[in-house]
Amino acid sequence: MTEPSQQLELLEMLPPGLPDYRIRESHRARHVSIKVHLNGDIEVVIPPGFDPVQVPDILHKRRSWLWQTVRQIEHKTATLAQDHFEAKPSQIELRSRHQTWEVLYKASRSQRITLTQPSPLTLQIRGDVDNEAACVDLLRQWLTRKARAEFAPWLRELSFEVGLPFNNVSIRGQKTRWASCSNHKDISLNYKLLFLPPELVHYVFVHELCHTVHMNHSKAFWRLVGDKQSDYQHHRNHIRDGWRYVPRWVES
Repeated sequence: MTEPSQQLELLEMLPPGLPDYRIRESHRARHVSIKVHLNGDIEVVIPPGFDPVQVPDILHKRRSWLWQTVRQIEHKTATLAQDHFEAKPSQIELRSRHQTWEVLYKASRSQRITLTQPSPLTLQIRGDVDNEAACVDLLRQWLTRKARAEFAPWLRELSFEVGLPFNNVSIRGQKTRWASCSNHKDISLNYKLLFLPPELVHYVFVHELCHTVHMNHSKAFWRLVGDKQSDYQHHRNHIRDGWRYVPRWVES
């Protein structure tokens, strides 16, 4: 009789109802999927034509898993420094380039908001600086430009070193991928890589360059990765926690 009572107690510990979530329709989706992002947001992706009224029933069937996943993320983020959660950053640490940028905010009556670089390693946002969303949007645009300037030549140089050519490189802000490689050997890099240590960025670059040969994660692919970077497994394990380096404002 002890075991059933323990099980009942565990179920009672779950909060009532469902966590907050949002629904997004995707033309690429073939079925309903549930994504719990690293900032705790829950996103339900549905294919075109799917009735959103059915979503709550689907989530109720996975209610225990949802709450457990949310709590796991909360537990992991509890050890992060307070500045990780700043709505507007006072500093931006770009570990990949060993740079720490100071961010200054200057309020003005103008509704227009601008970002400039008044001095080395200093950014200044002027205008309606109380508009957090607008400030963060400007900073993400700056991250995109910064990543292109830093990563494009780095990737080209590494491509020559390892003998794996690619065609074009683009910079995006993907939510779930650090990078990707297309069938045409075009590589897309996430500007969030700027926040990672350089050795992890190097591993991501090698990984994607190897996809120019193998568009899968077969044994042949991992052998090629091992040939180009003998200690890749260490970095492969480390990058699973790479999200810890990316401040919350970048994801908001």
